[in-house]
Amino acid sequence: MFRRNNMRTYGLVRASNAGGAPFPYVIYNDNYSHEDFITALINSGYAGVLWTPEVRASKTAEEWLRRFQTVCFSPMAMINAWSSSMQPWTFPEVAPQVKALAELRMRMMPYWYSEFAKYHYNGTPPFRGMNLEEGFGINMEKEKTTANLHENPYEEAVTREVKDQYMAGEYLLVAPLFTGQTSRKVILPKGKWYDFYTGKLAGDGEVITINPGMDQIPVFVKDGGIIPMMPAMLHAPRSGTKTDIEIRHYGQKNGSYNLYDDDGESFAYEKGAFSWRTIKVERQGGQLKGSISAPESGKPNSIGNVTWKSMTE
Repeated sequence: MFRRNNMRTYGLVRASNAGGAPFPYVIYNDNYSHEDFITALINSGYAGVLWTPEVRASKTAEEWLRRFQTVCFSPMAMINAWSSSMQPWTFPEVAPQVKALAELRMRMMPYWYSEFAKYHYNGTPPFRGMNLEEGFGINMEKEKTTANLHENPYEEAVTREVKDQYMAGEYLLVAPLFTGQTSRKVILPKGKWYDFYTGKLAGDGEVITINPGMDQIPVFVKDGGIIPMMPAMLHAPRSGTKTDIEIRHYGQKNGSYNLYDDDGESFAYEKGAFSWRTIKVERQGGQLKGSISAPESGKPNSIGNVTWKSMTE
């Protein structure tokens, strides 16, 4: 039916497992442990399968907000509360934060859409375990012993399963907190990493302890990271419309990013109606300068005005 109408859709399934990898399916489960949901999201990525930590009920405002934080940094930002009848504003004390998360999810759509395009064309899981990140878990061939974090902070990463932090797309590291937690450790891969919200240096290939508060889920960006953003909207941009984007750069390194574009609705991309726009941020004369490649003739071009923001001073 969707093929006949030339209209894309997606599927939500409770089984299929690795067999669903070729299809646009997202998997969920009746197990509602928040910690297990994150572990499942990580482990599913190794098989090329998408998993989403849905929100359907919570006993406290803290739990409600923490669950929303993780679904907004997952394959599908899903509220599945048909049984509990809970709504995003059920806990008024955290309703502004929930709204801000929903808006952030939409503002990041150019990044998410590009990462899912890489999943489709190249097979790169948009959400994946830390072991797949370059610079994480060095000395893997070394015999595993009791970790000595003073000599080598990466030993903690190779002597146990890391199931509470993960990569989201090319540049983001997500480290969620769960109900009752006020602080946690984060293992940063080799190189400098920056706070997603402020652009400040978070650490340099080390284990850090963070106390983020309630309002934000901890997210870190690798040095040279580029995150394209758009204005918050209540729906995806319609086919044929132009959308302004803000391109954020983090750190001191030169960076590059492939931004994907198609009509967002039809199967025309299967016939070549898509494009990749190359974004670059390079140091010139002591300053970082940004550029984006011109649209290809005859290819989709839904990008409107482009602005640049250096997140790291």
